[in-house]
Amino acid sequence: MPLKSQFQAGDAVRVLRPIRNDGTYPGKARGELLIRRGSKGVVQDVGTFLQDQIIYAVLFIDENRIVGCREEEVQAAGDPWIAHRFDSRDRVRAAGHLSIGGEIRARAGDIGQVMKVLNQSEPVQYQVIFGDRILQLPETLLTEINPDADAGLS
Repeated sequence: MPLKSQFQAGDAVRVLRPIRNDGTYPGKARGELLIRRGSKGVVQDVGTFLQDQIIYAVLFIDENRIVGCREEEVQAAGDPWIAHRFDSRDRVRAAGHLSIGGEIRARAGDIGQVMKVLNQSEPVQYQVIFGDRILQLPETLLTEINPDADAGLS
């Protein structure tokens, strides 16, 4: 059964997360940021990848760039947008002790990495890995890492 796409050529969309080069975008390094989260673009074409993923070729006019986006990476440009502070792969710090059932899973100041952003409703939730534990946390329990002050920390 053919896949049914949510969007068609000419539809305005917004990306839900930063789009980085997966190695298929020419002239940019693998992992380099191509499009910032929240950027709006216009669908130019609709295709599939491996017969089970819908891919949109989206023109981002401000960046003068056409980028392939998976269906779960975009929403209608007119839909409500819930802003958030952190993105996947960002390193964050626990704002306080984090515990489950009285057992501390991360201490205040521990550094974790955002694995996934769940921003379809408020408050925005993050799946963050601290050591070998993944915790789902609201934004209020996380703080930014100051790259200058935290240089050399891992």
